[in-house]
Amino acid sequence: MQLTLPNLLVFASAGIALAGYIAFIFIPAIGSYDRVWERAAAGFLSLFQLASLLFVGLAIGAAAVYFIEGFN
Repeated sequence: MQLTLPNLLVFASAGIALAGYIAFIFIPAIGSYDRVWERAAAGFLSLFQLASLLFVGLAIGAAAVYFIEGFN
């Protein structure tokens, strides 16, 4: 695979999204609790938020590709 501009944009976007997840969801979830098992549970449950965000993004992207290709 060659590193073209669209590939670099996708990788940069994925990195920014991951950094946002870590900064705004993961770290506050872990920092809200004192016990180790509570922090582990909060971190694990925040992965469900990440999965739902990824699913919604993929669904919106798939719908956009489907409807844009349908009009051509």
